[in-house]
Amino acid sequence: MLTSLFWPVACQLAFIAVFCGCSKNPDSTSEKQVQITEINQKEITLKKVIVAITGATIIDGTGGKPIEDGCVIVTDGIISAVGKKADTEIPGNAQVVDARGLALLPGFIDSHFHLDGVQGLPAQFLQNGVTSLRDPGAWMEAYDGERKSGKPIPRLFLAGPHIDMYPPAYPRDAYVVRDADEAVREVNHLADQGASVIKVYFRLPPGIIREVCKAAHARGIPVTGHLETTEAREAIEAGLDGIEHITSFGLSLVPQRAGEKYRQMVLADNNARKQGRYEVWKNINPDSPVTDSLAVFLRNKGTFISPTLGAFEYQATVGQPLDTTRLEGFGKMKKITGKLHRGGARIVVGSHSMIPYAETGWAFQREMELLVDSGMSPAEVITAATIQNALFFRIEGRLGSIEKGKQADLILIKGDPLKNISATRNVRKVMLNGVWVK
Repeated sequence: MLTSLFWPVACQLAFIAVFCGCSKNPDSTSEKQVQITEINQKEITLKKVIVAITGATIIDGTGGKPIEDGCVIVTDGIISAVGKKADTEIPGNAQVVDARGLALLPGFIDSHFHLDGVQGLPAQFLQNGVTSLRDPGAWMEAYDGERKSGKPIPRLFLAGPHIDMYPPAYPRDAYVVRDADEAVREVNHLADQGASVIKVYFRLPPGIIREVCKAAHARGIPVTGHLETTEAREAIEAGLDGIEHITSFGLSLVPQRAGEKYRQMVLADNNARKQGRYEVWKNINPDSPVTDSLAVFLRNKGTFISPTLGAFEYQATVGQPLDTTRLEGFGKMKKITGKLHRGGARIVVGSHSMIPYAETGWAFQREMELLVDSGMSPAEVITAATIQNALFFRIEGRLGSIEKGKQADLILIKGDPLKNISATRNVRKVMLNGVWVK
């Protein structure tokens, strides 16, 4: 959705509702409206206290103009006032935090997180500014240890296992179905368990994806997908709300014959995609009419895209053989991400948690840097990391921006992220639900 960077968030939401309303997927008319909630909502601490954060530059997440020397009042976990310090009345019993020289942002929202076998990883992400995360493919029970650790962790928006067909690429994280009926039953089972999204995996054909989307939308839950062997336009027409990984567009951007060769390779061997995707992508032309057409399609559909560029990043390393296929392929992934964004597609930030060129806990910031490298401005990336992800999660009414009435998930950072997105690594304080956790 191509909106002005400086529109107020209310205007952006109204525009999205009107613009997308005429082009939503066919089954959207029967979609149930429900409140999406995190699985650990009751476990997040709330204190009856008033906090005044004063002197910071407020970057509210909507793309609006920053507020210099600002003030945010948090009352019992809810933002009760936002504005210039000089124009804001600070309650006498407030705990005052002097934030001069810092930038105040909404807590980051990560659309693509995995535990990856790293104990304490959610807590580490929280300390680095990620206050909400979505795991689009893991059994709910996988998070039991993190929830019982005693450490503060982000809000957890979980999918349960992704839905795949035999042979699954990741058996431990998949629920394998044999037909649409089994897929629909699993959608309802996951919804009953508290899933806030459903993820389809790349072996599902469009016909089953359509039935999954109908079932999920009837329960008020969005559907996202990792696609390798199903063409993205077909899957989106079938009802997908989001796409995980820029590589999911491979079949959409190459001639059908070349795409079918890759498709058959992956259907025969899941691991063929690991090098094969780079071979496909190095031959894609970012400036072709096909890319332009895809951008228009995605803009009109309002589809969210979580590129997870960090998962595919390749850098030339001194002393190591150069894989030119990976280097060229990854370069094309970045260029097309930028091209889709400029065409109006809705890019969001997903870290993929453990990636080749980020230290443990910093994958989200690395993804933000890669999106800037792809041609997005720092302000656009901050919006993609906050309110746009809140829209993707369907939690924009309570999270994703610094606005009166929203829950107080906030971060204070040193430096100006509007000039240098890497300043988001300088996290000084983190507030979750109105409580300082760092």
